[in-house]
Amino acid sequence: MIAVKVTTKKSFDKVKSKAQQGNFKSLGHAAASIRLVARRSIKRRQTASMPGTPPNTRKGQLKRAIVYAIDKQRGIATIGPDISVVGTAGKAHEFGGRFRKERYPKRPFMGPALDKVKDRLPPMWANSVR
Repeated sequence: MIAVKVTTKKSFDKVKSKAQQGNFKSLGHAAASIRLVARRSIKRRQTASMPGTPPNTRKGQLKRAIVYAIDKQRGIATIGPDISVVGTAGKAHEFGGRFRKERYPKRPFMGPALDKVKDRLPPMWANSVR
């Protein structure tokens, strides 16, 4: 006969901490992927793109302005053009609208980037809690 003694500890705080760390890391990877796809969709050209396609940029400013930030406490990621760099031009392109007294047709680039990456997002969280 073999005798075995087992003791268990309740370490809910440790598990919660590891889950938050895994989520933060995975969320960062997901946000970076969406940002990369959005940046690659914007081409440097002197002419405007066709309505319904991602916008073109003459100097690359819109492309470089796409950034992301992770809020660790709330577990959310914000991805898009930095308003301090390009103002509301990103919003005018994404949804259509006015910018600097000109009317811009809808030229979405963030929504299509999310659509392109969304199938790759769930595996980023696989095995994230260790």
